[in-house]
Amino acid sequence: MLSPSFDSIIETLNNNKLYSFPGGVHPDDKKSLSNTTTIQVPSLPAHLIIPMRQHIGSDGTCCVEVGDKVQKGQILSQSATPFAVPVHAPTSGEIIAIAPHVVAHPSGLTEMCITLKPDGNDTWCDLSPIPNYTEVNKNELINHICQAGISGMGGAGFPTHIKTSTSKPVEFLVLNGIECEPYITSDDRLMREHAWQIRQGLDILAHLINPKAIIVAIEDNKPEALQALNIACQDKEAYRVVSVETKYPAGGEKQLIQVLTGREVPRDGLPVDIGVVMFNVGTCYAVADAILQGKPLVERVVTVTGEAVKQPGNFKALIGTPVAHLLEQAQYNPKKQKAPKVVMGGPMMGFTLSDATIPIIKTTNCLLVPSKKELVDDNAERPCIRCSACADACPASLLPQQMFWHAKAKEYDKAEEYDLFDCIECGACAYVCPSEIPLVHYYRQAKADIRTQRDEKNKAEKAKQRFEARNERLEREKREREEKHRRAKEARLAANQAKSANTDAPAQPASDTKDKVAAALARAKAKKAALQSNVSNQTQPDAKTQESAPVSAVDSSGGSGDASGSDKKAQVAAAIARAKAKKEARAADASEASPSGTTDVDDKKAKIAAAIARAKAKKAAQQSSAPSSDETASFEAKPSEAEHSKSEPAKEAELESTTGDTGVNDTPLSEADQKKARIAAAVAKAKAKKASAKQSINSGAISKASGEERHISKRDSSEAAEVSKNESISTPSNKEETASQEHGSQNHHPQKESTVNSNSGGDVKSAADAKKARIAAAVAKAKAKKAAIDKEKELK
Repeated sequence: MLSPSFDSIIETLNNNKLYSFPGGVHPDDKKSLSNTTTIQVPSLPAHLIIPMRQHIGSDGTCCVEVGDKVQKGQILSQSATPFAVPVHAPTSGEIIAIAPHVVAHPSGLTEMCITLKPDGNDTWCDLSPIPNYTEVNKNELINHICQAGISGMGGAGFPTHIKTSTSKPVEFLVLNGIECEPYITSDDRLMREHAWQIRQGLDILAHLINPKAIIVAIEDNKPEALQALNIACQDKEAYRVVSVETKYPAGGEKQLIQVLTGREVPRDGLPVDIGVVMFNVGTCYAVADAILQGKPLVERVVTVTGEAVKQPGNFKALIGTPVAHLLEQAQYNPKKQKAPKVVMGGPMMGFTLSDATIPIIKTTNCLLVPSKKELVDDNAERPCIRCSACADACPASLLPQQMFWHAKAKEYDKAEEYDLFDCIECGACAYVCPSEIPLVHYYRQAKADIRTQRDEKNKAEKAKQRFEARNERLEREKREREEKHRRAKEARLAANQAKSANTDAPAQPASDTKDKVAAALARAKAKKAALQSNVSNQTQPDAKTQESAPVSAVDSSGGSGDASGSDKKAQVAAAIARAKAKKEARAADASEASPSGTTDVDDKKAKIAAAIARAKAKKAAQQSSAPSSDETASFEAKPSEAEHSKSEPAKEAELESTTGDTGVNDTPLSEADQKKARIAAAVAKAKAKKASAKQSINSGAISKASGEERHISKRDSSEAAEVSKNESISTPSNKEETASQEHGSQNHHPQKESTVNSNSGGDVKSAADAKKARIAAAVAKAKAKKAAIDKEKELK
């Protein structure tokens, strides 16, 4: 609940009573210098300089270029920012420059300005008045006011469309006609001469804001203006025209609200926060022009006064008119000044201009040109005597003396502790100072420095945030790169490990290694055997030799228990058997043409060879049916097996030397056949001994199995050759039998068998190689099958 309440305020106003504010002064107003003449229209200047920002907020973007022809009222800048209002061409002419220029500011800073050269025609652009504004949407009216470039014309230049578009409830709409500062009479003359148009602007603002009460406040030292507005508002009972006591600075926004309503605007708040909205009479006049006639804000009333001008008065000057041109219109007399000096604003709150070419803007209400002794000299400052008169005169209840000390010492943080920014810069403290200290100048300088420091701090903070954000981004990117490289490295390591696992597997159990070695040997043997078998089949078309292959295969299948020793024995024995079988076959063929006396002997030999083949086949079948409990049995020979292999040739020799076991007949063998049997037995014993030695070597060198395979194959062929050689050497009648055969003897007798054996040494070798190949193929198949079975057992 706001205090005082709305009803109590209305009751107070109805009783012609008002509230008050602390402090304040009563300076000599000297308004009679300029308020006695009507508002004048000065001549057209040679150039108009239009600043692109003439209000609180941001400036717009220039819409024209150098060389463009423009008409009066044409928009020169535009912006979509809410706190930006456009500027317009004050008259028709040509744009001759768009560049920085000195503007109306105590620091003499430059801002972007548009320089217009008038053509003298003063031709208006197309206007869009809204006479029936009550029937138009409020948002459209507010936008129209904004596009007309209207901002507050009595002080800071707050955009008018922002005030009119407030969403907060408004209890009081106040029209400020106080104009309390000395010398200034522009609002006074405007109210006297254009009261009705001010009333029309007030009607438009009331329509947009819809307040509960409307107050027109005029200082009691302006009776003519008070009477004019009373007449203009007499048909509106809701409009209250109130006379306010003359007291400086009663025209300040916060002070006037406190006088009329008794409410105080919060330090960081706005008048709308306490239900009040205030407009200057010049703003109401411009709103009426914009809505009812469609004219943008291109001119305003400016007071040119002071004892240094011959004809002080009020001029309706175009926005952008240089100060020097208005001084010329008022007949400025520089002889009355020690040095040229022009103050923009009044003597209390105005500031000295640094250049006479500075243009008039929307917030310019006075140009004061004082004489030598009219104003206090700025260089007359003396030390502070601590009289506290400044504190008594401060309308904001501050401590100007303390703020002065800290501002002068540039201790801005301490000055802010004394509420430096609550100072309204009214100048009451400086007016009453007996030491003539320009206190307001110190406060303004301190505020400007603090704002600069804040801007720099904000920029530094933003730069710091950008820097930290950049560092964070770079660090994040670095981490992402490192993470990416780490994942790539891990992927490479995993790939290398997988590759090495495939090519160089870690140590495995001996059984797995043996299986792999055996499988590799089997594949090599099978491949070699297949090649040799193809060659052998092409070189031996003999039908009887073909029939002996199954027997050899059966024989070889029994040697699956030992890849080096037993296979070798079986291969040697099979080679001997094949040689004998071939010899018997040839003898049988020869007996068909020989006398019948030799037939019995040849048949007997054939039967002996058949018996030997059957015995070997039986043995091979037994060996193939015997289970192997451990893979190492393929590489290590048992003592019983060695003995068995060692006695095997002897048994074969017995089979050849006796017929008791063969079941053929009891006829004794010839001397040559017996000798052959003994030789075969001796060869078998030697091979068995050699095989047992190789078995022990193979059991301790599994990793060299591939080399042993090649070595064994080599020795097989050499031993087969050795068997042939031994047979030929051990036979005493070889030469005789060979000679008899060479002489073409057709009588066959037992000694011819040795001749056939010796003459067919090369055939035996080739047959042995072929047989070995077939045996090796069978052994490889058996071993591969056994390895697969063992693997399945391990998996189970």
